[in-house]
Amino acid sequence: MITIEERRWDDDAGAALRAAQRAELDQRYGSDDHEPGSPPSADDIDLFLVALDPSGHAVGCGALRRLDKASAEIKRMYVTPASRGTGIASALLRALEDAAANRGWTTLRLETGTAQPDAIRFYEREGYREIPLYGPYVGSTLSLCYERTL
Repeated sequence: MITIEERRWDDDAGAALRAAQRAELDQRYGSDDHEPGSPPSADDIDLFLVALDPSGHAVGCGALRRLDKASAEIKRMYVTPASRGTGIASALLRALEDAAANRGWTTLRLETGTAQPDAIRFYEREGYREIPLYGPYVGSTLSLCYERTL
């Protein structure tokens, strides 16, 4: 059984998960230049969640950044490689969706990358549909954008 907790953006466990995600993406893309737009920060993240395994180890995270009155963007969705395929990503996504709905947001968007086929399959399986590139992702050759109406 996993536990999902709201944490501060600067939480040590969350920061370690985001660093691991960054290292994995740097390796997949062959550089550290693969994120269009401004990276999320404590100033613009409305919610940050950390998933803990039964022993209390942080194994996943995800965040919401408000885009406008009715929508938010999923940021830093990540599950450690050893914990993939266990349902943690789905549980995190459901928790983010529930939090968005509780805030009155009716649409969730996200950006993932062309070198992340596992993420693409996951979001499509979870009911997200591909949309045109939006905001800072317009013109990016590495980005794919998705959306789901809650």
